[in-house]
Amino acid sequence: MTDSCKQRKLKFYIKYGSSLGSSTEERVFKFEMKCLFQNCTFQKCNTGVISDKTMSKTELEGFRNKIRAELDRTVDFWVKHSHDQEYGGFFTCLGKDGTPYDDLKYVWLQGRQVWMYCRLYRTVDRFRTPEILQAAKAGGEFLLSHAWAPPVAGSRKCAFCVTRRGEAVKVQRSVFSECFYVLAMDELARVTGESQYQSEAVRVMDQIVHWVRVDPSGLGRPEMPGAVPLNAMAVPMMLLCLVDQLEEGRGELAEKYSELGQWCVQQILQHVQRDGTAILENVSKDGKELSGCQGRHQNPGHALEAGWFLLQYAVRHGDEGLKRTAIEKFMILPFHTGWDQQQGGLFYFLDVDGHCPTQLEWSMKLWWPHCEALIAFLMGYTETSDPRLLERFSQVYSYTFTHFPDSEHGEWFGYLNREGKVELDFKGGPFKGFFHVPRCLYMCERLLDGLLGKPQAS
Repeated sequence: MTDSCKQRKLKFYIKYGSSLGSSTEERVFKFEMKCLFQNCTFQKCNTGVISDKTMSKTELEGFRNKIRAELDRTVDFWVKHSHDQEYGGFFTCLGKDGTPYDDLKYVWLQGRQVWMYCRLYRTVDRFRTPEILQAAKAGGEFLLSHAWAPPVAGSRKCAFCVTRRGEAVKVQRSVFSECFYVLAMDELARVTGESQYQSEAVRVMDQIVHWVRVDPSGLGRPEMPGAVPLNAMAVPMMLLCLVDQLEEGRGELAEKYSELGQWCVQQILQHVQRDGTAILENVSKDGKELSGCQGRHQNPGHALEAGWFLLQYAVRHGDEGLKRTAIEKFMILPFHTGWDQQQGGLFYFLDVDGHCPTQLEWSMKLWWPHCEALIAFLMGYTETSDPRLLERFSQVYSYTFTHFPDSEHGEWFGYLNREGKVELDFKGGPFKGFFHVPRCLYMCERLLDGLLGKPQAS
């Protein structure tokens, strides 16, 4: 086969590989392309030229070095600007240069920052510093002392936000503040060896499962006669994330939450709709499509995040069928529909039937969907060596690193307009904290280290 013929075939495979069927000829073609790709990769350029193994390693090294440097800058930004030395916990409302513009503390972001600090401290040598450990412990103690709002009608929940001193301001009727509280407590237990944190994580985890699967009344959400019970993908996704966290290295908890993990996977798979051509954010409790805007709602970033959650689960349990579904349905499919072909970047929300979404921010380009896409495609490539996934990673990487990072002050802008211009220039707020950016950079660095045969994120 000539080089030009190889290039044409590989370009065709990247563009149309997901639509190939299972006939003998198609299976042979896919096998041939995967074998061919073992010795080459794609250099991102207008002509789609294929490079040799040396260029492949060089390109991966370039990704890795940029991601590593960006993680260092991101950690430095939050260490410098977010620690509340007087009352504990973290300032999360940070302006462009890191100056706090509000001292409200959002509980789910407090939990995320504790988790992220602990994970970095535990697994990355260069972040194993007394400053990061002390900040994580101070954040954990702030959560233990102030995360829980006063009980209402006999039920107690985590606050959504508290004052700087820790007085509850607002409670949301969902489980997400509690979920990130669990992540924080469990990871803090791992770095400190203190059993109180792990006991607290398991206690709250069991409360969350009770609210989700047995009796939601404790959430304080009244049942309305016209409301249709639904399966929102965010809930089983988040629970699967917690199962993954709690099971690591703990056989007893792995056994305890085994059935829950299987339930989460099945709940997420219900969102594959329209004969496998769409991922819908909300479906009925029995896995059927809902009518109206709620039923047509799509969130490409969420689907991609679910994809790598499912892929991790599939790899851990040796489930090849789930691995294929995670990649084809939760990565390639939502990327195909969610990528803005005119301006680049991932749309925030879409309507599956092409109507204009009702959310005013639907066409914006947010930081976190791009973070999830980078993780998803690099993890998918690591597990399969599928060239389409490395090409998609490169495409998202190119957009992300030319639009979101702030070269002047560090960290990333979170909210761009459709054209890719910064719309909101703060670095932290009620929904953006020390989580999606560092988690993405941390995971991608480790995945690239694995591909390059380097020690893990040392």
